[in-house]
Amino acid sequence: MDELIGQLATEAGIDSAVAEKTIGIVLGFLRNEGPADKVQALIDQIPGAEAAIAASNSNTGFSRLMGGGLMALGTKLMALGLGMSEIQSVARELFRFGRDKIGADKMGEIISGTSGLSQFA
Repeated sequence: MDELIGQLATEAGIDSAVAEKTIGIVLGFLRNEGPADKVQALIDQIPGAEAAIAASNSNTGFSRLMGGGLMALGTKLMALGLGMSEIQSVARELFRFGRDKIGADKMGEIISGTSGLSQFA
C-alpha cells in the first residue's frame, strides 16, 4: 500500500493522507460497481487495501444521499479536495498499478465491466 500511496501522491501531486483515502474510496467503488471476482483479485494484491476500503466507507449523511455510481465517486473525491485533473491522474495511476499487479487483461475487464470507468482509462 505504501508503494501505491507514494506513486499516487507523486503523480497526482496530492498529499499522502489524501492519496490513501482516495485509494480506499476508489477500491470501495470498484468493489460495489465492478466485476466482483476481478476486483477482489486486485484488492488481494494490495496489502492494506481492505483496511483502506473500510476506513473510507461512510454510510451516513451526505454520502448516503449520493447513492452509488460514478457521480457519487466523483463527489467523494472532490470532497477530499481533488479537482478533475487530479482525479484523472489518480485513475490513470491506479489503472497502471492494477495492470502491474493483475495483468492488463484482468484490469481491462475491471475497467470495461464498471459503468463509466472507461473514460478515465
